[in-house]
Amino acid sequence: MAIAVIALILGVLLGAFILIPRRGKSAHTNKIQSNANNSKASKSYSKAEIALHDKRTDCWIIIKDKVYDVSSYVEEHPGGDAILAHAGDDSTEGFYGPQHATRVFDMIDDFYIGVLQK
Repeated sequence: MAIAVIALILGVLLGAFILIPRRGKSAHTNKIQSNANNSKASKSYSKAEIALHDKRTDCWIIIKDKVYDVSSYVEEHPGGDAILAHAGDDSTEGFYGPQHATRVFDMIDDFYIGVLQK
């Protein structure tokens, strides 16, 4: 009987150890993510600077005053060269057009590099 009780207690402790996240690790992870977000948000670009990135191999776009470097996505774009129509310029209207599925709203965050200078 005593062995069963000890086994039960050890099982509960082991389960708690595995299931309860360690504070140190998650706090560290949150701090890293917070720093990454802050460094991205701190960079701002002028319209003139963005306009220089208007080629297939160097393509930046503006969507709702945020700047995205979509150079690596141009060749994969399902709409072909349509993405280049506003390369180096504001693409907000085209981005929110009916041709885009809702998944693009999640995908675009991967290309975020900063904000448009006011």
